[in-house]
Amino acid sequence: MDKTESFDATSSVAARVAELKSLPTQFDIFRFMRRITESYGCRMFIVCELPSTTTLELSGNTIITNWPSELMSNFDQAGLLQTSPVLQRLRTSTLPVTYSMAEIALARGNMVSCEIFQRFGMGGGVFFPVHDAAGKRGTVGFSGEGVLFTVLQMLELFYISVHVYQRLAEIRDIDIKVTEHLSDRELDCLNWTSAGKTSAEIAEILTLSEHTVNHYLNRATKKLDAVNRTQAVAKALRLKLIA
Repeated sequence: MDKTESFDATSSVAARVAELKSLPTQFDIFRFMRRITESYGCRMFIVCELPSTTTLELSGNTIITNWPSELMSNFDQAGLLQTSPVLQRLRTSTLPVTYSMAEIALARGNMVSCEIFQRFGMGGGVFFPVHDAAGKRGTVGFSGEGVLFTVLQMLELFYISVHVYQRLAEIRDIDIKVTEHLSDRELDCLNWTSAGKTSAEIAEILTLSEHTVNHYLNRATKKLDAVNRTQAVAKALRLKLIA
């Protein structure tokens, strides 16, 4: 690779990181990661907190992923987390971990994990160790069938992974602050709005005036940084502020 090609690759990664920093929600980052995954010839990605040695299920530590639900369920049901050689290496190293499912099957002495992943076209990949500003450890993984990365691609993906994990942490912190500042009445009004009730109907249910209900909904919309009530309800549902 000549200097021009190297410069172009660096510029591309810088542009992606700049885009990432502007993304406001986990769903936006999910779509971003899906594009990154495809652009590097992979099929699946996962971003998760690094499970402790006593954790039994990977699903409980996962932040975002495009793993099929069947794959995640099979992985947890087979009890593969605690015997995962990839996670064992991530707990004791700050270096990326490349792997092939065939090698993992050999290390485990059975083909269970290999068969589960190969069914979804995931023969191997890489996991990058990451952490947020508070020091919380995590990992970002990319996988596919016969995935092989150049040194430059590994550097690019590692750099992107660090920024992805940090941005997700920032969004989580913003969401926590929003939760702390919404009042019980604002949450009540959002909850009834999500159930399809009008302001007049909510006023009757909560024994308030319609003007007061609109006031609560407008304040909640503003606090959630939403453009209208529909978006405010959608965001409240995503944050699990309402059911």
